[in-house]
Amino acid sequence: MKKLYFTRHGQTTWNVKNKICGKTDVELTDLGKEQAKMLAQKIKEQEIHLDGILYSPLIRAKETALIISKEINVPAYEEPLLIEQCFGKFEGTSPRNASDFVEAKKQFINSYESGESMFRLAQRIYNLLDQIKKDEKVYLLVAHNGISRVIESYFRDMTNEEYACFGIKNCELKQYEI
Repeated sequence: MKKLYFTRHGQTTWNVKNKICGKTDVELTDLGKEQAKMLAQKIKEQEIHLDGILYSPLIRAKETALIISKEINVPAYEEPLLIEQCFGKFEGTSPRNASDFVEAKKQFINSYESGESMFRLAQRIYNLLDQIKKDEKVYLLVAHNGISRVIESYFRDMTNEEYACFGIKNCELKQYEI
């Protein structure tokens, strides 16, 4: 079995404001850029072998990936399937843990009035992971918190509650056996 790595982008301006980002293109803060550099350093220190970095086209993930790529000298490629879930009517609202949003995330067929359902999100991410599984290369995926929960559910069984509540910190590194 080979390894697959995942990280969430660095801190954004909307993370600071506790807003739901979704597909909205929001930039990194200075701290977010520093987090990406610190993650690159961790990858170097732990001597993690990577053949490539695949990243979401949203600026927060792209910039994180490109910082890491430059620091560790590994090529980075945009992967449109890694774009964050569109949370429709919830995009730009806050707080991120508002009860109506938390409850809506438990309704997997819900598309948030013009957004993307969890089912459709899972389909595209599972399809991507199935493709990566066939590839011999070791990748770091740089994407979003919503993508992190789908990836986690690909590798382990989760209850609906666990799935809806799952998340990782900015630039936290997760490792999976694929």
